[in-house]
Amino acid sequence: MTAAATLPPLRQDLSLHAGPPDPDGAPTWTLHDPAAHRFHQLSWPAFELISRWPLGRPDAVLAAVARETTLALQAHDLQAVLQFLTQHHLLLPHSAEHSRRLARAADASRSSHAMWLLKHYLFFRIPLLRPEPLLRRLLPLTRGLFRPGFWWGVAAAALLGLFLVSRRWDEFTHTFSAYTSPGGLLGVGIALSLAKVLHELGHALTAYRHGCRVPAMGVAFLVLWPVLYTDTNEAWKLSRRQQRLQIAAAGMLAELALAAAATLAWSFLPDGPLRAGAFLLATSSWLITLGINASPFMRFDGYFLLVDALNLPNLHERAFAQGRWWLREALYGFGDTPPEAFPPARQRFLIAFAFATWLYRLVLFFGIALLVYHLFFKALGLLMMAVELGWFIALPVWRELKVWWERRGELRWNRATARSLGVALGLCLWVLLPWQRGVTAPAVLSHSESQALYAAETARQTGAAVPEGATVTAGQLLVRLTSPELEQRLKVASLQEALLRWQVEQQPLDSRLLQEGQALHQRWQAAREEVAGLGRQRGQLEVRAPFAGTIVTAHPMLADNAWFTRGERLFQIVGAAGSLKVEALVDETDLATLRHREPGPSRFIANLPEFGSVACATVQLDAVNLRSLTQPALASVYGGPVSAVQQGQELRPLNATYRARLTDCERHTLDRELAGQVWLQGERRSLAAAAWLHIVAWFRREAAL
Repeated sequence: MTAAATLPPLRQDLSLHAGPPDPDGAPTWTLHDPAAHRFHQLSWPAFELISRWPLGRPDAVLAAVARETTLALQAHDLQAVLQFLTQHHLLLPHSAEHSRRLARAADASRSSHAMWLLKHYLFFRIPLLRPEPLLRRLLPLTRGLFRPGFWWGVAAAALLGLFLVSRRWDEFTHTFSAYTSPGGLLGVGIALSLAKVLHELGHALTAYRHGCRVPAMGVAFLVLWPVLYTDTNEAWKLSRRQQRLQIAAAGMLAELALAAAATLAWSFLPDGPLRAGAFLLATSSWLITLGINASPFMRFDGYFLLVDALNLPNLHERAFAQGRWWLREALYGFGDTPPEAFPPARQRFLIAFAFATWLYRLVLFFGIALLVYHLFFKALGLLMMAVELGWFIALPVWRELKVWWERRGELRWNRATARSLGVALGLCLWVLLPWQRGVTAPAVLSHSESQALYAAETARQTGAAVPEGATVTAGQLLVRLTSPELEQRLKVASLQEALLRWQVEQQPLDSRLLQEGQALHQRWQAAREEVAGLGRQRGQLEVRAPFAGTIVTAHPMLADNAWFTRGERLFQIVGAAGSLKVEALVDETDLATLRHREPGPSRFIANLPEFGSVACATVQLDAVNLRSLTQPALASVYGGPVSAVQQGQELRPLNATYRARLTDCERHTLDRELAGQVWLQGERRSLAAAAWLHIVAWFRREAAL
């Protein structure tokens, strides 16, 4: 740029606003572009140059800055500001080349119909309300909400509500299960909608109170999922960071205040949909506010709070730039300078924040892709899942790989490339070599012979019982119970049977009885069967050992004249030999590996660390997958690792599951069944082969649905 050159004019609609000082204490300003509705933060030198831009000539601008400030700026500083203004289209068209550049930018911003549909499927907004007239009327009525006394009251209500809930915790956690009716679900929907409306009103009222314009409120669709939004972009005009922090936090504070009131109200409301709604507000508002809105890894409230707290606008983009720079230097040692100069501690934070955000988004977007796949029919679900994975996960990775490929000519043999090559070779060997020889599966360890003995009826103990730890023989009497009710029923049934027997015997001699014919014999037969059945029930009250073994547990209340209810467990007896068995559950992807297993022991490892492990020599695999699970401890509905659902009285596995029986196990003292994991020796395979088997099994399973 020569001294004779003329600076292109700025657009007349731009405006400058004072901003908060940067971390070094230097003043900053915000440049507002109303046409694009963007805000650009300016440093002190950039502000001084732009504020004197109307002077028109570079030498005049630089001379004015030198004369009127303590800055000593050069032509390259002015050139950098000119490039910034040109890049963001903040200058009036002043030449044919400038007009052509604007035309090219407009053409580049246009997208094909497919790309337009893709972008608007992933995210689009529908403004529904221009809220400023409403905010103008609400502001005088809500002034008390911005006073410290109100928030001290909210804190007191929250503490009191949590204290009352802690005294009825079991009732609180089971509140919502009783309200799955249409009326209860309607109350749930109303409660969630109320919370989200108050959240957005909190942002809007706080922004309007601080003098910002709130042009629109509406609904944004993120992957077709509706979320409310409020346009508070003008918060960047505010020069006080505290005001911007209040606007960003207002939505979460509104929800937390609602959650505090709902938690307190739950303790006083009667059962019904209203109480279910209070429960949902008291739980979802806490969880959603703290778990989602407070997260800085997406552009929710937590992100903007962190941006204002650190005074780092465009935090994600700047952190990602630092993360990409660090990754390239760690892998290839290009020797690039960092994209921005930060103190070492701040730079380390940005790099760690970038990797944490990438990991968070990887898990989140993969979960959304699976959710979308299962919400729609197969063809549409598969297409939408591919779009999710491609746009949010594959495309960013492809862009970075493309940069690596374009810079392949800059690669040199250095410490970074040697380290990267060694790590890559190690990973390849770890993934491709068949070093894995076993399969780990959930399992239950128990005695080969084990049986629980229960009270057949509500009854009273008569006499002494065999103590715990005693060795018993098959058929030995363990305890005798008597049931007065059963004895009375048996006595009545015996008298009835005796009467009917006498009538049958007298039937040939009595014409009245003779008229009843065969029906009398059938009633007598029924009475005899009832007496026999009640006799068998009385016999079951004599609890006997089903086989020779040892009583490992006995009811602690066993004593003469003690009462026990029907179905109450009295004894647990195991076989005298003390042999153990293991039942393991393996999925179909591991089945092929185990069918070609090499001879060798398998080992059960209990979830109870102090128990240790047990080796077993023999493994038998079922050829047919299980229809129902016989080990409830392994089912997911009871906290186990096997995905299952409750259907009536059965536990049905969601995936194809096969049983492996392990016998000839080591002797070990065992007083009850133990859940754990079993290591089964199988055919050697690599991690890549195992992953391929899982993918093939998933495709087969989904294709069969």
